[in-house]
Parts: sequence; structure tokens; C-alpha cells
Amino acid sequence: MPLRTSCAGIILSGGLNTRMGGRNKAFLVLEGRCFLDRIIASLEACFQEILIVTREPELYVDRPAKVVADILEARSPLTGIHAGLARMESDFAFVTSCDTPLLTKEVIEVLVREIRPNTDVITPTDGTFYQPMCAVYSRRCAPLIEKMLRRRELKVDRLYAQVQLKTIPYERFRAVDPALQSFFNVNTPEDLGTARRMSARPPS
Repeated sequence: MPLRTSCAGIILSGGLNTRMGGRNKAFLVLEGRCFLDRIIASLEACFQEILIVTREPELYVDRPAKVVADILEARSPLTGIHAGLARMESDFAFVTSCDTPLLTKEVIEVLVREIRPNTDVITPTDGTFYQPMCAVYSRRCAPLIEKMLRRRELKVDRLYAQVQLKTIPYERFRAVDPALQSFFNVNTPEDLGTARRMSARPPS
């Protein structure tokens, strides 16, 4: 059963993939399944509503998710977050990117359980660095993000300074993901090799 019907899962799949030689990271394979299918499986364990935000919707029509395109042109993760929040039916969304193949439902659950009506963003932090692509966002953020993008403010942490932010220390996640593999992004071929070694490693 989903954790809450008021929360959706959003996957951003709109990057240029330059450090991966132009290969679409959503379709890279880890342990016999492409990244996208692994992430969808984790989201399906938690949510009824799942969206994929992309500039190439035709590539994703066979996936069990609602596929939506960016609304604004700016190249930023905020653009994808905005499109997902604007097009979803839920009040909140857990947002991730297509290059996090080690994401687990247990990490998602830690974040989603912190949702409160007056909270706008919930994100993991080590005290100095946030995890914006493993975070929960309120639909209320969409108009604010649109204003930011039209002003060419493209950094996600600029949003955090303007909303009701709740942070969760990394240590809370180590109970369910000791190596914090859920936060690992695959950006390069070397990262892909690292992800394969991490996935083959027994849990601590």
C-alpha cells in the first residue's frame, strides 16, 4: 500500500548527459535492469501517482508512469521540479533523478513520514550540503519556482532560502541505508563502475 495518497513520485530525466558521452542515463543497466525501471520500482512501493519529467516524452511512453514535458525552457533541475509539481494531482512529491539507481523505498519512507501540511521542502543534509534530488516538495513551491526561473535563478538552494524547509541529518538515513547509496548519482562511466561495485557489496 502507498505511504500516502497525497504524495507523488517524480523522476527527472532531462539532462544533457555530457559526462556520460551523451548516453541517456535513464536506460543504463545495473544488475539486469535499467536505472529508470529500478527507480520506478522503488517509487511504486510508496506512491500511487508517478510522473516522469523529460524533454523527450516519446522515449518513455511504455513506462507505468505519467510522462510530462518541461513547461519552461531554462536548463535547471528546478525546471523539471516545476513541471512535475505543476502537473501532478498530489499535494506533495518525492523528487529524484534518473541517475540514482541505488535509491531504496526505505530512504523514501524516512522523508515522506516527515510531511506536514505547512512544510514546503524536506531534504537530507550533512549540515552543509543538501540532497535536492532525494527530497520532498510541496505543490505550493511551483509558483515560486516559476518566478525564480523567469528571473534566471537556477540553483535549487535559492528556493530553500524562501520556503518552510525541514532538514533531516544523514545519520537518520544510515539506519536504513548504511552507505547512503540512495544519494549516489551516476554521472560518468567511472561512476557506473562504482555503482556496480556498490550494488554487489553486502549490506553493512
